[in-house]
Amino acid sequence: MNKIIKFTFLFTFLLFTGLVVLITGCANRSSAAAQTVPDTLVSDDTNLSDAQITAVAPLQNISAIFVEDTDGTDDGVKRLVRSMRELGIDFYKLIASDDVIILKINCQWAERGGTNTDLIRSVIQVIVEHPDGFTGEVIVADNGQGQFGSERRGGSLSWANANSADRRQSVMDVVRIFQNRGHRVTGVLWDEFTAVRVQEFRAGDTGNGFVVEDTIHSTGLEVSYPKFVTEFGTHVSFKEGIWNINTRNYASEKLKVINMPVLKSHGGFQVTGAVKNYMGTPSDRLTNRRAHTSVGTGGMGTQMVHTRLPVLNIMDMIWIGVERGPSSSYAGAKQINKIAASLDAFALDYWASKNILIPEVEKLPGTRAAAMNPDGTEPGTFGYWMRLSMNELEKAGIWATMEEGNIFVVGMN
Repeated sequence: MNKIIKFTFLFTFLLFTGLVVLITGCANRSSAAAQTVPDTLVSDDTNLSDAQITAVAPLQNISAIFVEDTDGTDDGVKRLVRSMRELGIDFYKLIASDDVIILKINCQWAERGGTNTDLIRSVIQVIVEHPDGFTGEVIVADNGQGQFGSERRGGSLSWANANSADRRQSVMDVVRIFQNRGHRVTGVLWDEFTAVRVQEFRAGDTGNGFVVEDTIHSTGLEVSYPKFVTEFGTHVSFKEGIWNINTRNYASEKLKVINMPVLKSHGGFQVTGAVKNYMGTPSDRLTNRRAHTSVGTGGMGTQMVHTRLPVLNIMDMIWIGVERGPSSSYAGAKQINKIAASLDAFALDYWASKNILIPEVEKLPGTRAAAMNPDGTEPGTFGYWMRLSMNELEKAGIWATMEEGNIFVVGMN
């Protein structure tokens, strides 16, 4: 089947399933599933007419995953953005030219355990190339909780043995490249204040730290989140948005999160992906380790619902961790040279674990692959705690799926 026929078939499929509407609508959700297509997210060059968009608007039962081959150093991210745009999702309408964008990476572990820094560099590059002229700020951040990690003291943005083609290229090296070009890009290691409890800016507290809410939810999570001031003077609350010190108001819509996990196995929770990566947004230290414990009972779904959902999830599958993670050594990682993106973190984790990670784990001695199955329903399996997390989104009226028939993959041979 040649490229033109493939595209025609795919476009017809999307039109009659309502995929374009679903994936654009889901990106604008906050506390309920969108019922119409937000004009701000639909690509200008989509072939759907207004009448067609209206006709398919009620059909919200498909999540799209876009896959590209890349080693992180080439134009793979640009091709990914182009692929999304061709099917109606405009990356540059997910983020505005003056937004503050948090790239929520994984940095607790060195070598292949953290998000690939070449990929981080490529994502920042497409952001600063915003067609409207980027005047916002990019914040590369994670919270290794000030504990565990490669040196038993939490995460780092400056690992000397990084996950990149040039193993010396740390996250902060990437940040400085863009700063030297005049861009507002910064790295913020939330570990540095993960044990500091603070109040919101509106309460007059300007210190960096974590806000801890009093309620302990049914999943066992006590919601907490970072609140800090960047080196450029931007006042950021992960939950509330960007604080204006003059008007004393938050602009929630100006803060966007792009979730950038590395796909790897996990000794306790079986798989680390887009959902588990949100463990870097609460403070484990200030909540008596409730945050980490709650992963197995659905806590990351609670964290997403009660703080801030990502506008996009980009899965790093350039090197995947097939050993008993979450650490992943240079020798123990498997080079796959792929990335994948979706607005639905749960669909992305389901597909990536089943089709990318587990086939490689099955080649190793042992029987760990069974517990990593996203279709698993027994306690202790990946599928079990993922569904508990997804239930939290469903209770809030937010679309997510772990049903294979509801997942449509673009770009995978």
